[in-house]
Amino acid sequence: MAEIEQFQEDVELSLREVEGLLVRHKRVEDLVHRQEMKKHDLVEGLVHKQHTAELQNKLDTLPPAFLAYILESLPEDDRLLVWNMVKDGRAEQILSELSDPVREELIGRQSSPRKKIMLSAFELQEGRLRQIQVDTHEDLVRASPIWVDLVAPSNEERAWVGEIYGLDLPDPEYHTDLEASARFYVEEDGAIYLHSDFLLDKEDESRNVAVTFILHRNILFSVRMVELPVFRLQRLRARTQVGYVTDGKDVLLDLYAADVEYSADALEDVYAALEAVGKQVLSTDMTDTEAAKVLAAIAGEEDLNGRIRRNVLDTRRAVSFLVRGRLLSSNQLEDTQQILRDIESLDGHTSFLFGKINFLMDATVGFININQNKIIKIFSVASVALLPPTLIASIYGMNFKGWFPEIGWEYGYPFSLALMVVSVAVPFYLFNKRGWLR
Repeated sequence: MAEIEQFQEDVELSLREVEGLLVRHKRVEDLVHRQEMKKHDLVEGLVHKQHTAELQNKLDTLPPAFLAYILESLPEDDRLLVWNMVKDGRAEQILSELSDPVREELIGRQSSPRKKIMLSAFELQEGRLRQIQVDTHEDLVRASPIWVDLVAPSNEERAWVGEIYGLDLPDPEYHTDLEASARFYVEEDGAIYLHSDFLLDKEDESRNVAVTFILHRNILFSVRMVELPVFRLQRLRARTQVGYVTDGKDVLLDLYAADVEYSADALEDVYAALEAVGKQVLSTDMTDTEAAKVLAAIAGEEDLNGRIRRNVLDTRRAVSFLVRGRLLSSNQLEDTQQILRDIESLDGHTSFLFGKINFLMDATVGFININQNKIIKIFSVASVALLPPTLIASIYGMNFKGWFPEIGWEYGYPFSLALMVVSVAVPFYLFNKRGWLR
């Protein structure tokens, strides 16, 4: 109880100090802004830099929990000002401590996009995974990570890792097209290399992203070109759950397990999308324009379903390689069996979806054929109905004397026209009576 009260007092004191710095910062800047002097812009810039540095230094000394409490307590404008001064390496830790409304507000209204952290190191502290801020080579030297994660790393960052850990990291931009036999292997120094595909499913695109894993000295190194939801989920779980991971192999297996879960979620979205498409396909009427949209939607879901199937197949191969190589402990082997069972269940779902997609595709093409047949039917009825008048016109166009007395008749021409109209009307009447025109 005493520790909680002390924590509350410390955080309240920090809040009052930050509020005081913000008030003084605004007061001084407002005063300088209203003064008329030579080199006004220069003076204003120097004052702004001085007070910003003072506030920045104060924020750098506060732990993430204190900063989260301060951000929750400040007014909206001050909150955004303080948030923009938080260093990139601490942003993720602070966001995890905030309430959902404040977190969404800060992410949505920050003045400029934050620079993506290219290199992240994670240590095991009290059974939880903790991210270490890595800004320099020395920061990485002092760290004792079990997981080093690199997103689109520069040559300098890859050189840091290679120098410190004695490892040659591949360039992810040129290491995505490998032969199947070269995707999983063990080097002479004992380093284990795995090149896997992870699903990235967005509203505007779905694709498989190549990720290179290296297990070396009980540390997991992951290299990829883009951030992936599976990796964010893994970091969140390992931060909040004690004993969730114990070493780099645990992190690797949990990433594969999270990828299978992510693929299952994507399959649920495919189910929902095909259900909506199915209602439209099985409606009583569908135009060609609607059918074209339905075909495009079905093709998109078929492509996503294929990517999911390929993704889980690649995960199965990677997990099987780890099992065959006898690289895992008994507890980790149990985890791999559960991953393989989950993948087996997803295989049935993807096969079912392929069948459903083929059915909807055939049904949509059938509606298109029906619409085309309706058009052909109109021309068929018209051509059949116009056969009698064509026959009459051709007969009277022969002009043989003696055979047709109406040729010399005064009303012969109107008579032939009337006969042709009657010959058209009678077939249409009969067609309509039999329902062939409906």
